[in-house]
Amino acid sequence: MQSTTLSKATLSRIPLYLQYVRTVNSDMISATIVARNLGLGEVQVRKDLGMISREGQPKVGYPVRKLQRDLEKALGIHQKISAVIVGAGKMGTALMDYDGFQEYGLEIAAAFDNHASEVPFKHGNMSIYAMSNLKSFCQQYDVRLGILTVPASAAQDAADQMVASGITAILNFAPCHIRVPAHVTVQQLNVALALAHLNLMVNQGKKEQEEMHYGKQIV
Repeated sequence: MQSTTLSKATLSRIPLYLQYVRTVNSDMISATIVARNLGLGEVQVRKDLGMISREGQPKVGYPVRKLQRDLEKALGIHQKISAVIVGAGKMGTALMDYDGFQEYGLEIAAAFDNHASEVPFKHGNMSIYAMSNLKSFCQQYDVRLGILTVPASAAQDAADQMVASGITAILNFAPCHIRVPAHVTVQQLNVALALAHLNLMVNQGKKEQEEMHYGKQIV
């Protein structure tokens, strides 16, 4: 990797690059092809990949497997990262059962819930602890990443406890905004809102098609 300092925008695109490159069967690939298949600007992709890998050759591109390794290194995939889930309801337990995290070097170490007793219980192979154990667990295992899957009414209090436990990055599935200190990064994932947006796009597309069809009939 040419530089250890990557912008947040570049970092946000690296998982997209990696996911795509892992599907490529050819030996070489160009920034032009990557940009075209991901719907991104070619200049931006060329700049991003140039910062991540030294292997690019003009008019030739990148060796695919070397580019994949460089992308994985940039994401720190081979350095195991531990995370905790806060909220062991339907969303939380679904994420506990998901095994795709390991592909990106992420390991769910444990889950925590307000309704759990002081004696931890198991969901599959994962232990679910009472929230009172969150701080000591995170400090003992140096956990800095948390996944928040509680209802909106409990989200801020849970987020406060996560921050107090030393967590500095939160993936927030709760359908609300949470307030955190400046040093804490929050990635918001509102599944319902994303689906509503997609539905809007589908309906807009249908409307445009109907208008085009109607216009052709009039002509």
